[in-house]
Amino acid sequence: DKFVDAIMESRRIFIYGVGRSGLIAKAFAIRLVQMGLEVYFVGETITPIVEEGNLVIIVSHTGETMSAIQTANIVRRVGARVITITANAHSKLASASNLVMLIHPPKDDDRKTLAPLGTLFENATLIYLDSMVARLMEKLGQSEGSLRKRHAIWV
Repeated sequence: DKFVDAIMESRRIFIYGVGRSGLIAKAFAIRLVQMGLEVYFVGETITPIVEEGNLVIIVSHTGETMSAIQTANIVRRVGARVITITANAHSKLASASNLVMLIHPPKDDDRKTLAPLGTLFENATLIYLDSMVARLMEKLGQSEGSLRKRHAIWV
C-alpha cells in the first residue's frame, strides 16, 4: 500500500487537519508516536519546519479547506511529499497532493439527521487510519505492549 510505504520511508511525518477532521488526524498522529515514529501536528507551537523529504498527511472531508490547501502548496514547494485523505478527488487539495486516499462514505437521506455534515467521513477515516496502524505495527514489528510503553500515562 502506497500510504503505508510512504510512512515507512519517511524520517519525519507531519499531520494536519481542521475541526473534526483535525481531531481524527491527531488521533492517528498519537498512534504513530506510540509506534516510535517522529511525528508532529502542523500548527502546534513546538512543531518544527517541514523540510525536503518529509511527509505531510492532510485530512479534509471537502478538500477545499483553505488552510489545508495552503499547507499542501507550501510544503510541496520545499520538497515534502503530501498525502491527502478526502472524499473529493477533484478538490484543490487533491490537486496539490502527491497521493490521494479517497474515503467515500455512503450517502442517503438519513445521513442528514443521523450523521450530519462530515460525520460519516470522519468515522470512516478513523477506521481507515486505525487499519493502517495495524499494518504499520506489523511492518515495524510492534505489538500492543510496545505501543503501551510510549502511551501517555498519568501518575
